Amino acid sequence: MAQRVVVTGMGVVTSLGSDIRTFWNNLLAGKSGVSRIEAFDTSDYTTKIAAEIKNWDPEAYGLDKKNARKMDRFVQFAAAASLMALKDSGLEIGSNAESDRVGVSVGSGIGGLGTWEEQHSLLLERGPRRVSPFFIPMMIANMASGQISMITGAKGPNTTTVTACATGTHSIGDSFRMIQRGDADAMICGGAEATVRPMAMAGFCSMRAMSTRNDEPEKASRPFDVDRDGFVMGEGSGVLILESLEHALGRGAHIYAEVIGYGMSGDAYDMVEPDPDGAARCMARAIKDAGIAPEEIGYINAHGTSTPVGDKSETTAIKTTFGDHAYKLAVSSTKSMTGHLLGAAGGIEAVILALTLQNGVIAPTINLDRQDPELDLDYVPNAPRKADIRTALSNSFGFGGHNATVIMRKYEA
Repeated sequence: MAQRVVVTGMGVVTSLGSDIRTFWNNLLAGKSGVSRIEAFDTSDYTTKIAAEIKNWDPEAYGLDKKNARKMDRFVQFAAAASLMALKDSGLEIGSNAESDRVGVSVGSGIGGLGTWEEQHSLLLERGPRRVSPFFIPMMIANMASGQISMITGAKGPNTTTVTACATGTHSIGDSFRMIQRGDADAMICGGAEATVRPMAMAGFCSMRAMSTRNDEPEKASRPFDVDRDGFVMGEGSGVLILESLEHALGRGAHIYAEVIGYGMSGDAYDMVEPDPDGAARCMARAIKDAGIAPEEIGYINAHGTSTPVGDKSETTAIKTTFGDHAYKLAVSSTKSMTGHLLGAAGGIEAVILALTLQNGVIAPTINLDRQDPELDLDYVPNAPRKADIRTALSNSFGFGGHNATVIMRKYEA
């Protein structure tokens, strides 16, 4: 019989706050984390805004100064969020949890882009001998999971998923599976990203994928609004501690929510354009995996990136999956406040899902001033909503047609 899996700890690094209470309060207040980019000169960029983390200091989050220098920014974010999540959970590796029964799966959609840029500049300006010997181990996407295991002593399953913007949700879902089948008692899982960088911003600008509402940064991310003009880049990390219910109860852990379903699918359609059929299959598989009826879902934290094509595709997929029940669901996109954290989005949004179930409040979709008439669901516009949600779903969809869905419900003994 498969193990039941619960959420016992969470950690976040975001532009809305890098602790759970501040982050949640800012979400419910409808605060935007988007502002003008300060990390580099954006004069020649069509998009000059992002949900950027200002004044980042890894030492303030428990990271050793010397070791932090050997980490790309995305790894620092991941390690900081993981240490927060472990502290929140009360899980002590080597004390109340055996080290070889705790694993790590923290993915990244792009990895160490900042390190790549800096070392490439050194190569061009000063030659190959000046490239750092730490370049490769700092840059590769699996180093978040690797460093987390070294810092925490977690010796169980250690893996990294790279599925673009579906990465965080795949990492959580795969960790759910590992615990279900008995490969681990607990998993440190989620996503991290640090792509508010010249190359990433230039690439997405060239695609015309991002909002150019530079004069009103806080209003730029506006999912489902008729005036949406693209997504807003975000950065940070969201990490959860998943445990088998038996292990969590055995140490008297606080339980935020229970993970009950996971689905994934491929569009087999286009490099960047989503196919609503793929998203619908993904949600349907997660619902089947959870062993519930579609009508039991009360809330969806949407992928909802604020792109004209993406929001329409997801809305179509929700209608396909839920039929008439789609109009009874609450659907919100918290990317309207956090920006789009790419590979970290699923981690952040899984944290939000658990907090929604625990607190009975749905975070809103802000900047939804004029709902697109083609998008006719209940997107919880502009203000939080009290609701006794029992079961909720989170979607993540990535370039390449990668789709991932996780379902959580309120914990009941």
